[in-house]
Amino acid sequence: MYIDLLIKLKNSQAAEKSTVKTRYTKMDNAVADVLVRFGFLKKVEVKGKSVKKVMEMELDPHRPIRGLKLLSKPSLRRYAGYDEFRRVKSGHGILVVSTSKGIMTGTDARREKVGGQLLFELW
Repeated sequence: MYIDLLIKLKNSQAAEKSTVKTRYTKMDNAVADVLVRFGFLKKVEVKGKSVKKVMEMELDPHRPIRGLKLLSKPSLRRYAGYDEFRRVKSGHGILVVSTSKGIMTGTDARREKVGGQLLFELW
């Protein structure tokens, strides 16, 4: 799940690693694509076939993950409308939301006028 992915990324940056390997899921790949778009990761490669797929991610040392706030978890899911999305750390962070149009940031969801499940905040 995306929570494991985020914790692995944060711990790898704390240990000053340059790459991280983790199992592939569609949701993890969508979250990683958002992180690449905002510069937290340099690139993401999917390797392997069918059941044995692995994602190899290259961390960006110039944009470390300083903080992470998990908003939804399997036991407690939080939902919000697009008009309730706020800026994270005065625009220095991102809010990631799972919507009917896929995984996107809070600003993209606000622009598309679509609400959804709040996943996490990252800065």
